[in-house]
Amino acid sequence: METNNLPSERYTALVKLAAFTATATALLLVVLKIYAWFATDASAMLASATDSILDLFASVMNVVILRFALAPADDEHKFGHGKAESLAGLVQAAFVLGSALLLVFNGVDRVINPQEIVRTEVGIWVSIIAIVMTLLLVLVQKYVIAKTRSVAVSADALHYQSDLLLNFGVLLALFLSQGYWLQADGVFTIGVGVFLLLGASKIIWMSVHQLMDHELTEAELDKIKQIVHAHEGALGLHELRTRQAGQNRFIQFHLELDDGLSLLAAHTIGEAIEAEIIQALAPCEVLIHHDPSSAVSSELANNEKPVD
Repeated sequence: METNNLPSERYTALVKLAAFTATATALLLVVLKIYAWFATDASAMLASATDSILDLFASVMNVVILRFALAPADDEHKFGHGKAESLAGLVQAAFVLGSALLLVFNGVDRVINPQEIVRTEVGIWVSIIAIVMTLLLVLVQKYVIAKTRSVAVSADALHYQSDLLLNFGVLLALFLSQGYWLQADGVFTIGVGVFLLLGASKIIWMSVHQLMDHELTEAELDKIKQIVHAHEGALGLHELRTRQAGQNRFIQFHLELDDGLSLLAAHTIGEAIEAEIIQALAPCEVLIHHDPSSAVSSELANNEKPVD
């Protein structure tokens, strides 16, 4: 997976763009779909409207939580507020799960008790408008995710990707329910609900990984090792530990140096390596502990694993 080496200002601007665009889109879709539900009395349209209402609440909460996640570090939170973004992902997943269960229950009811849909032309036009609006929003979110790898935006995008399927399903159900297959209304609703359940589990997995301080990717770890090994004067490294909170990476390790180096020379080497890592994996914080090579063997003997 590629790293998102974006300046903090750019990252903040992109994430805010995705959050506010999603909120505005969800608000407009809620109004349109509620109108279409009253006009058609279609179960799929009710499910679609309910899903959009949940999306709206989730997007608003996303905006609120991201205000904390994107805030700079302060005296009480010296590592920043990046984990709030993973919390936003969990909240989003909870909304997805609630929406999915609602859709499944509603769909089952309509399969058992199918009803004829009235004024289908209203539902068809609203579904087409919803598809176009949602597609544009998803394209914006995909662009932001590719640049930022934001968990919160990824969770929000899941809502609207499922909405695309839901809107297509509603459109098809409206056609089929006109005397061809009355149960189509409920069947498509159940299908989208199952898709939502699967997607929510993925977002939960991603969020929990970050909250539990999961290591950086193998590619990022290899990059750190390459920088150290390529630097003249560095003999190796061990006790490499990493984690990520929001966009910020935190990296620490023990740098192995020759016993004969002066304190100033060791400091200079460490500063140069730190600067290279920050340039390669920004935004990040790097903490380096300088070890003389003669002390490394005793450290590793105390159940410490070396880093290749």
